[in-house]
Amino acid sequence: MNLATSSSRKRSKLPILRPILNFLVHLLNRRTILLLAVLFVAGLAGALYNMSRLSSDLIQSQAVQSSALYAQAIKEARTLYSTNAVSRAQVNGISVTHDYITQPGAIPLPATYLIELSKSISQQNPGMSVRLYSDLPFPWRKAEGGPKDDFEAAAIAFLRQNPKERFVRVEDFQGRRSLRYAEADIMKPSCVECHNTHPSSPKKDWKEGDVRGVLEITRPLDSFIAQTRAGLQGTFTMLSGLLLLALMGIALVITKLRQTSKDLELRVIERTSQLSRANEQLTVEQEKSEQLLLNILPEPIAEQLKEGHSSIAEGFAEATVLFADLVNFTKLSEKIPPTQLISLLNEIFSRFDRLTEKHGLEKIKTIGDAYMVVGGLPNPREDHAEAIAEMALDMLGEITMFSLERGHDCDIRIGINSGPVIAGVIGTKKFIYDLWGDTVNVASRMESHGLPGEIQVTAATYERLKHCYTFQARGAIQVKGKGEMAAYLLTGRKPSRQRVAALPTRV
Repeated sequence: MNLATSSSRKRSKLPILRPILNFLVHLLNRRTILLLAVLFVAGLAGALYNMSRLSSDLIQSQAVQSSALYAQAIKEARTLYSTNAVSRAQVNGISVTHDYITQPGAIPLPATYLIELSKSISQQNPGMSVRLYSDLPFPWRKAEGGPKDDFEAAAIAFLRQNPKERFVRVEDFQGRRSLRYAEADIMKPSCVECHNTHPSSPKKDWKEGDVRGVLEITRPLDSFIAQTRAGLQGTFTMLSGLLLLALMGIALVITKLRQTSKDLELRVIERTSQLSRANEQLTVEQEKSEQLLLNILPEPIAEQLKEGHSSIAEGFAEATVLFADLVNFTKLSEKIPPTQLISLLNEIFSRFDRLTEKHGLEKIKTIGDAYMVVGGLPNPREDHAEAIAEMALDMLGEITMFSLERGHDCDIRIGINSGPVIAGVIGTKKFIYDLWGDTVNVASRMESHGLPGEIQVTAATYERLKHCYTFQARGAIQVKGKGEMAAYLLTGRKPSRQRVAALPTRV
């Protein structure tokens, strides 16, 4: 009963909702410009609000950072003065006192020096206040050395519990909106003994790291806020003008579109019948195109292209690249007709293609009489170097068999390298799945600097294969663009690998 009741209620609401939906659609069609104007204004208001908030946050952040730099500079000056000046003065019998002005030849205490420095900074920067205070001031500073307002009392209480933190507020100070920044004044090793032994010290058991007082820097923000507001007003005026121009342009476009909409409707009806016939033919052609695409590109890459990706590139941390080049093929081309030459080349590369499929590798391309194949992509595999090694050894066997069968003196030169590569498809026409990166360039150099009938590999590939295959060290060779590089010649499989190679290959 409950389900039936709920279903009947939903059906009863549908007649009510339809007029509302129809009205909204009609309003959207008739009042498009008005609705766009409302959306533009709402977006403009939101953008200005966000800009205002970000500007306020930026002003406060910059004021905090600037105050922190001032505080650090003042403290470093006091520390340098206490360590280098006061200690030397005491050794030479010079008096160090807070009342240094009335005593000839005396110099100020470090705290007095810091207070005087703070006053000087405040005088040189109108509106800025630098102040050092404590809840345990020396007797001669009781009048001005203790906390004077709620912020200073709160800063002392907070920083005693959290000496490594900052205490910051934005509030009215001396009639101006200001940022008040406070951080703890920590007892340094050079100050502990002086404070504990001074006869007027309010505390005799100071330790290194204790909070002696608070250094406060107050900076007015009203001028920065006023400048920000003036800038926002200019931005608002500019955006309003752009909004008006945009709405005028949209109004013209919509008017033109409405005028042509009826013509388009008629054309759509005519085209629909044509498209229905064309779709049937398109389906047939699409199947042909997909099959052709799979013959050119790996299936994962073809799927991405069909999904609309115009530029496909992916990095692979581990892959092994093989370049092979037919030796003496140019001389052979001078002896036989071009059609027979192409037939021989097609037979050789077809044999290589079958090896590529057998070992689960990805053929990249052929350029003239050169053949390029890679292992480890587009589907990563851990044994990419072993698969390429098996491919290379089988290629030597195939070229030898071909020479015996056809009576032509053909040989092959192979180069291999392992490492990271970037693979993908770029451009919009004549797609080709290709590789880029230093690993590819070095593999090509291994082939071009190799020996006929040999498989030359880099040290990177050698390290991956040395446990399962036999090698002959060729030593350092001069490689164009890379200088000297260690190279090895892959000569065969070790006994354990020969048993594995005899088993069927999983693709």
